[in-house]
Amino acid sequence: MDVTATASLASLWDEVSGTQPDPDLWVVIATLGAALAVVIPHGLWRISRNAITIAHEGGHGLVALLTGRTLTGIRLHSDTSGLTVSRGKPHGIGMILTAAAGYTAPPLLGLGGAALLGAGRITLLLWLATALLLAMLVMIRNAYGALTMLVTGGLFVLVSWLAGPQVQAAFAYAVVWFLLIGGVRPAFELQAKRARGGAGDSDADQLSRLTHVPAGLWFFLFHAVSLCSLIGGGRWLLEM
Repeated sequence: MDVTATASLASLWDEVSGTQPDPDLWVVIATLGAALAVVIPHGLWRISRNAITIAHEGGHGLVALLTGRTLTGIRLHSDTSGLTVSRGKPHGIGMILTAAAGYTAPPLLGLGGAALLGAGRITLLLWLATALLLAMLVMIRNAYGALTMLVTGGLFVLVSWLAGPQVQAAFAYAVVWFLLIGGVRPAFELQAKRARGGAGDSDADQLSRLTHVPAGLWFFLFHAVSLCSLIGGGRWLLEM
């Protein structure tokens, strides 16, 4: 590798890993309001929930790989449901962690994003998110899922490469607020659906069969992770 290429890579790394100035407080508050606006109304949530499903299924897939399972594919559906398939032992800690990763992934990703933004690493957050989305795209096995990933990943690429610092900051804060707030709602929706006799094979039910721990305790874990992430991440985002 010649000196010019080495210098270019060093410059790129400095740009990605460096810090950027915090946005004005009104930007942070405005992006919080925008996240609430697409999570609370049922009509908009039916659309925006697709992004939470990406994080949910991505969490299953990433933990499956980290625990030594073989990830065979991910499917995203137009009703905002999804399916991640992996091969390996049908029991044991790897399977338990993989099953538990779905509902905890969006709020934990939001918490990690809030930590990066709190440290001023806006560019690093955008690049990491783009890399994760591109890696997940490779494992998508249906047309709707591929389209969803291309639109989402394309948006991150456009903002990361073409937008100015202020737009990047606003976009990053909006995404993190959305993960933190949107990560709370799905577990409550699932619990309500189970109370009406549906969703008999949910992540909580699978975990209950794997661990012999009641599904209600797994719901408590999902709620605890999402609410604690929202509180902790929100404090980081609002500390200017």
